[in-house]
Amino acid sequence: MQATPRKIIHIDMDAFYAAVEQRDFPQYRNKPVIVGGKPDSRGVVATCSYEARQFGIHSAMPSAHAYRLCPQAIFVKPRFDAYKEASEIIRKIFARYCDCVEPLSLDEAYLDVSDCQLYQGSATLLAKQIKQEIFRQTHLIASAGISYNKFLAKIASDFGKPDGLYLITPEQGPGFAENLAIGKFHGIGRATEQKMRDLGVVSGTDLKRLSLEELQQHFGKAAQHYYNIARGIDPRPVNADRARKSVGIETTFDNDIADLPSILQHLQDLLAKALIKLAEKQMTAYTLTIKIKYQNFVQITRGRTLAEPIGDSPTTRLLLTDLLKNTGVGSTKVRLLGVTLSGLENSQIGLGKYRQMDLFDPGFRVE
Repeated sequence: MQATPRKIIHIDMDAFYAAVEQRDFPQYRNKPVIVGGKPDSRGVVATCSYEARQFGIHSAMPSAHAYRLCPQAIFVKPRFDAYKEASEIIRKIFARYCDCVEPLSLDEAYLDVSDCQLYQGSATLLAKQIKQEIFRQTHLIASAGISYNKFLAKIASDFGKPDGLYLITPEQGPGFAENLAIGKFHGIGRATEQKMRDLGVVSGTDLKRLSLEELQQHFGKAAQHYYNIARGIDPRPVNADRARKSVGIETTFDNDIADLPSILQHLQDLLAKALIKLAEKQMTAYTLTIKIKYQNFVQITRGRTLAEPIGDSPTTRLLLTDLLKNTGVGSTKVRLLGVTLSGLENSQIGLGKYRQMDLFDPGFRVE
């Protein structure tokens, strides 16, 4: 007997930080708002309103570059206490309708509503109700994607943003994945997308043509996941008890690099992005690990644990320099760099009081 398809909802708040600012400060409404570092600093964009996105601005962009794209933008410093307060209200709404909720960050979550009997078991009607309830209680807008697995629910929530509500049925799923541009596949970053394009893969149909063995040859452990999602398959459960162990960011270069100052700057940039993700997840980290893959594919890691939470500080920047010692960096070309933050703990006294906030102020530049 064939198993009954699951019913998964992915809720994603639209331009969450910027939307909270526009809600709380009427003078910001209908204007390009950028939450992050000041335009005259080396800070970065945490997020921005849809009015700002029309100018090509996006998260992790240097604030100075965002200013050049939109000089009339309003730059505001993040208020994580306000975002956390709104997020807690939203999570309480989820709990009213669903027992199985997997939060991904302050503004994003998966809900498994397979066993929910509300609205005659319609996940779409339930998602609509949750969206309405979120707006009623917070005056913030959410988009919702509904499907039979996490991958397609996540993809569906991007359709029709802002204020989207999109369903991908089990009958539509495989064809939907085939017609999707490879750059739209959630979980396939820029470096992997370029690698796939080099293999002639520009759509789900192209990805589906590759055998599992071919995918394993090029993508290793990720091959099974790529093989599955090309067919609209994703068996991952919604994990309500998920305890995140680390946050990592890495990048593969189009051309191998050997310049030590450039490598150090790339590591600082990766750390800035990792700290943004960490702050969004209401976590602090005590262990910093760097990953280096050389031109010959030899890979090494170096790490250290600190007594205080890791943030953008002179101590951390000196630590990155120290971790690069005796690695061969500077004499051997590097094809990949990565930064991982681990030793995680939940923030208990408000994210704004931790040093991660420094990443929005002078000191970091993200290319």
